[in-house]
Amino acid sequence: MVEPMLALLQATGDAQEGLKLLGVGVAAGAAVIGPGAGMGYLIGQTIASIHRQPEAFEQTRTLMFLGIGLVEAFALYGLVFALLLAFVL
Repeated sequence: MVEPMLALLQATGDAQEGLKLLGVGVAAGAAVIGPGAGMGYLIGQTIASIHRQPEAFEQTRTLMFLGIGLVEAFALYGLVFALLLAFVL
């Protein structure tokens, strides 16, 4: 799968720029996959907790939204890193 991309990059003559953009895509993808899985796990565990103990709904929901905010911050940090790779480095 990588060989056709590398052949295309070599044919265009600007292999360094192409590999940089390939790295940006990998960094952005990895930055979103991890927090996405973490957010799914967090929401699933919150739903299970509310199902077990419905009277703690308000506190559980508040903690879930706090956790979602932290996980989302990790995703944004990863995307900012990918943009830095694309435009600064």
